[in-house]
Amino acid sequence: MRYFAFLFSLLASLSLGVALSIQFGTVPPLGKLLDPNQGFWQNAFSEDYTVKEKIALENLSSAVEVHYDEHLIPHVFAENEEDLFRVQGYITAKHRLWQMEFQTMAAAGRISEIVGPIALDVDKLARRKGLPYSAENATQFIQQNDPDMLVLVEAYTDGVNQYIAELDYAQLPLEYKVLNYRPEPWSVFKSFLLLKYMADMLVGDSDLQYSNLRKILGETLLNKLYPDFPEDQDPVIEPERNWNFSPLKIEKPEDIDYPSEDILLSMLPRPEPGIGSNNWAVAPKKTKNGHALIANDPHLSLNLPSLWYAMQLSTPEFRVKGATLPGALGIISGFNENIAWGVTNATRDTRDWYKIQFRNSERTEYLYNDRWIQSNFRIEEIKVKGQPTVKDTVVYTHHGPVVFDKNFRAERQDVNFALKWTAHLESNEQKTFLLLNKGRTHADYIEALEHYTSPAQNFVFASTTGDIAMKVQGRFPLKWEGQGKFLMDGNDPKYEWQGFIPSAHNPATLNPARGFVSSANQHAVSQSYPYYVFDNSYEHYRNRRLNNKLREMDQITLEDMKSLQFDSFHLHAAEALPVMLNLMDVENMQDLDESTAKYLEYLKEWNFNTFPNQEAPTLFQVWWNNLYKSVWTFMERDSLPITYPNKYQTVRLLREEPESSIFAMNDNVKKTAVDHVKVAFEKMVEEMKIWEDEKGEFTWATYKSTSINHLVPNFESFSRKGIYTGGGSGILNATGSRHGASWRYVAEMGDKVKAYGIYPGGQSGNPGSKFYDNFIKIWANGEYVNFDFRSVNDKNGLLFSTEFY
Repeated sequence: MRYFAFLFSLLASLSLGVALSIQFGTVPPLGKLLDPNQGFWQNAFSEDYTVKEKIALENLSSAVEVHYDEHLIPHVFAENEEDLFRVQGYITAKHRLWQMEFQTMAAAGRISEIVGPIALDVDKLARRKGLPYSAENATQFIQQNDPDMLVLVEAYTDGVNQYIAELDYAQLPLEYKVLNYRPEPWSVFKSFLLLKYMADMLVGDSDLQYSNLRKILGETLLNKLYPDFPEDQDPVIEPERNWNFSPLKIEKPEDIDYPSEDILLSMLPRPEPGIGSNNWAVAPKKTKNGHALIANDPHLSLNLPSLWYAMQLSTPEFRVKGATLPGALGIISGFNENIAWGVTNATRDTRDWYKIQFRNSERTEYLYNDRWIQSNFRIEEIKVKGQPTVKDTVVYTHHGPVVFDKNFRAERQDVNFALKWTAHLESNEQKTFLLLNKGRTHADYIEALEHYTSPAQNFVFASTTGDIAMKVQGRFPLKWEGQGKFLMDGNDPKYEWQGFIPSAHNPATLNPARGFVSSANQHAVSQSYPYYVFDNSYEHYRNRRLNNKLREMDQITLEDMKSLQFDSFHLHAAEALPVMLNLMDVENMQDLDESTAKYLEYLKEWNFNTFPNQEAPTLFQVWWNNLYKSVWTFMERDSLPITYPNKYQTVRLLREEPESSIFAMNDNVKKTAVDHVKVAFEKMVEEMKIWEDEKGEFTWATYKSTSINHLVPNFESFSRKGIYTGGGSGILNATGSRHGASWRYVAEMGDKVKAYGIYPGGQSGNPGSKFYDNFIKIWANGEYVNFDFRSVNDKNGLLFSTEFY
């Protein structure tokens, strides 16, 4: 039956592939593609259909055993690290080669080579932001400064390339066949490029939006609606933390003069909505078995193949298990026999934009400190499928690359903004994870983080000795208060970063008295922290729900940790809906039609959970969306890019200042919060009646419609739509329509580590394999698979084994 489903999906995707190829240039060779001995039928089988028990791999110093469990999770047993990572590269390529190459080509600005000119602007932007430039800097830095690390990355690269060299057309992953191209050799550069791709995915900035808001609202109203520290913040590092260091001194200049003209530029990168994460660790004194517990669930785009690939890596010195990033060495989020760790995005503003004034149209010189400084040029050659190569000239200043100028968009000849970003700096993030993989103590964890630059992350830690810790890690610019909040003048030296905050001064805590550490993308610190910290995208609900639960919980078990990861309580709704109902004066509403009365009853009886079969979450979300838009529409000015005040500030305004003049700023008539709430409710009723007439039920799962899409957007038949699951944005179970927990794991750090994990996909990158999506239902139900260590002699329940020699 699965083969028929695969055939149907393949034919649907094939038609899309042909359509794409006709549009972009070259039609796939249909005869070859349909050949039963070479074409798509060879991708219709799962990995356990034909198994090689022995594989000859060049450059190994000793034999390596690989045991696959029933979920196709490989457990690699090698005698040394070089052999270990050579085999990791081979195995990862065997199951995820197309994904590895596609993601690094996206980071390198090379998608046009595959799909043609439709991707040209995307490729230009990747190069203009300096992603290849960043990876080149990292590669050069490691080549010159860390030969031991380089040997390991080269071993991984060798393993990938040995697998690629074996491939004939029949064995190619399906996407290569449909899109009609072949894999190219892997490289050390590509592994570092992958980590820069993650840095770009997880960073955002609001310089453009805040510059526009400053002009629209003025300083007073801007500070009121966008406070740096909201009243109810519950930061990553406990507020009572004493900072045991003497901070570097920095003074804010007196004569700040930001660019004041209207900024219409709409293509500055913004954070991807839905990006987030949770992690926490609990001290032995709060757990039932007296062992530290740890949990991590990064929230990212839900894609197939999955961003993550599970694996156990073992040598005589250490064994480690968890989630890998295909293309990078080691385990990114996981545990060994002594320590465990996980990551969440730290949402720190680590990139700034500077307006550049060139001397003339040649752009060979730009103004800095009222002097003309020589520019540098980087010629980007972008190959385009079916068309001539496109050359794009990118100007580099001492701030960084000029991302937006006349060469990027001809209609914007007046715009020249340079990007300064910590990801451009020399770095060695790969070393951080390899040191964590074999770390034994809290001191090892701290040493590993010293090598980490970007993207800024909250690293949680737990150990078998009972230690728990959290550190907000990255290379953070030393800024005066307010610096980088708005677009800055590239000519004026006072806007330069003043150096970097010492890593030892980054916010961190070890074994706090409260018995837990946690992060959920909220503010890192309270106002007592002596350095300027800013971001506009801090989370205000998940973190408070998490911390409140951890404070009240005791005798905590792994099952409690799982339940907390899947917690579906909607704190935002719990705080907002009573205010909205009160402003509506619902108890005195009369003469309601049947539908309106039904909707009100659902809302009044709601327990604020977001289970998939509930109707109330849908009603609240539609009502809230209309209310939010109604309140803040006045801020829109001639298509100027802005960001609205967050949900927390909006609820606070509705609750505490319902008569505020802000509610009357949409027009010239007197309006209060009541007017906005009533209009939004009427729109909700109208929308829901239409929905019911057209689609019937409006349960949360149906309305939210969670989808896990193939990395190629047009390959919908290789995607999975309408996943039946609850949760949502701002909820611990943060499963939205296209984003959510991309990986969940929990572990108990006892004498023998006990762990569970899951992600929404499968180990295989092949849509024809039963291991392509077999984890999805388990993940959607909030369930897990056993992630305990396996020993080399444990042959129970194995799918198959392979020996590399």
